[in-house]
Amino acid sequence: MKLLVKDAPHIRSNDSVRKIMIDVLIALLPAVIGAAIFFGWYALFLCAIGAVVAELVEWFIVRVLRKQKDFMPDLSAAVTGLLLAMNLPPTVPWWLLLIGILVAISVAKQAFGGIGQNIFNPALVGRVFLLISFPTLMTRWIKPVQFFSTTPWDAISSATPLGILKQQGFSKAISAFSYTDLFLGNIGGCIGETSTLLLIIGFLYLWYRGRVNPVIPASYIGTVFLFASVMYFVNPEKFGSPLFHILTGGLFLGALFMATDMVTSPMTLKGQAIFGLGCGITTMVIRYFAGYPEGVSLAILLMNAVTPLIDRAFKPRVFGEVKS
Repeated sequence: MKLLVKDAPHIRSNDSVRKIMIDVLIALLPAVIGAAIFFGWYALFLCAIGAVVAELVEWFIVRVLRKQKDFMPDLSAAVTGLLLAMNLPPTVPWWLLLIGILVAISVAKQAFGGIGQNIFNPALVGRVFLLISFPTLMTRWIKPVQFFSTTPWDAISSATPLGILKQQGFSKAISAFSYTDLFLGNIGGCIGETSTLLLIIGFLYLWYRGRVNPVIPASYIGTVFLFASVMYFVNPEKFGSPLFHILTGGLFLGALFMATDMVTSPMTLKGQAIFGLGCGITTMVIRYFAGYPEGVSLAILLMNAVTPLIDRAFKPRVFGEVKS
């Protein structure tokens, strides 16, 4: 018998970053198609240019500015650009998306050294930057329209369910939108966040492919549900029902596709559960007590900053280690 000794790693896989990113793009496709149906061709246009421009920006930074001639695109930038587009209102001008992509790729990703080294989710950094810099453009919402509709946006302006809850109370919000509309996505909101059904379908594909596990989404969404249940008994008209909160806003898009980012989330299962718990609590605190009706983006970014501490606290014990 021959004993073969080779350099690490001793466990190898045929997977690559590019293959993983292709699966993520496929998983996001149902929500992108739904966005085109609900908000028209312009939403599809934003998603397409978001993915393409993000790849071009990363190529320019790495190949031209940093002079890494061996760089090969791995489609991670395309995922960032697409997610950023899906987190924007369907009324934003195309140049606003380009600004967000520049911030996401250059500041939030490449400034830290590229994929695998960034602390914060790049797409969310780009979105929050745009929200702070262009608050008016980032809070213009429309009702769902047909794909080939020519109705002017100003004529079909609408508020989001969370916005109505914040300003007019739960009875007004639930009378304007049924739970079926909330689940299917027939409501106003960001391009890719409205349809819970389509987002779940995409996530199930990623789970089947072994790219993600459900710990963070389950912990995140479960915490939101429990938090909202407690507050609903305190004041149902002001705080809204737990089912309303989990079906509205960017919760499912954030929990299924943003909080589960491999680079910016904890490595251990216990750490991921704590991460989701923190995201859920922070989201609901912002929704209930802050001036902004939604808190998913800020909650995930805050927990991204805490991820190194979580990894340190829940670092698994080395095999054979004896505590002194």
